[in-house]
Amino acid sequence: MNDLKELKEYAAINNIPIMQDEGIDFLTTFIAKKQSKNILEIGTAIGYSAIQMARVNENIHVTTIERDEVRYMEALKNIKKFDLEDRITLIFNDALNVKLDEEYDLIFIDAAKGKDKDIFEHFEGNLSINGYIITDNMNFHGYVQMNEEDIPSKNILGLVRKIKDYTYFLENHMLYKTTIYQVGDGIAVTERRG
Repeated sequence: MNDLKELKEYAAINNIPIMQDEGIDFLTTFIAKKQSKNILEIGTAIGYSAIQMARVNENIHVTTIERDEVRYMEALKNIKKFDLEDRITLIFNDALNVKLDEEYDLIFIDAAKGKDKDIFEHFEGNLSINGYIITDNMNFHGYVQMNEEDIPSKNILGLVRKIKDYTYFLENHMLYKTTIYQVGDGIAVTERRG
């Protein structure tokens, strides 16, 4: 457990966004409950959530994609430290350039906030019939709930509008049903309509 504490400290010191404790608890509990085995993660960062997901059950395999080289190298190191190289496959690339043939029973989107919808549409063909797509940071540090005139910068406002568009896209999708949970930084759980 000490190693996880070190990972969290490294993330805090280096200003690397990782899932909040409440969010990671929700995610790992969800994986255990649904018995997810083959997981795709978009947005590895330093490997914190991939490691946490893989540790839920020894039959879990995580494929995770990261486009930032420094974070990718750090994630490789961390995955090795936890002795999970055989259960976590790390891909160094922009997710939208990656084509995968495999099916996943969980797709976890935790990447650049403006790209959630593109990533969803890019990988939804890889979702198994009873699978789930989970998206983190739906509240974007509370900015999504703020009045637009109170948002401190145009850049943040642009991202907030993209998250709101993505929320609308999820909530009005004909093929999927989405529930947004107010845990961590806001988590959307999407499944196919029955």
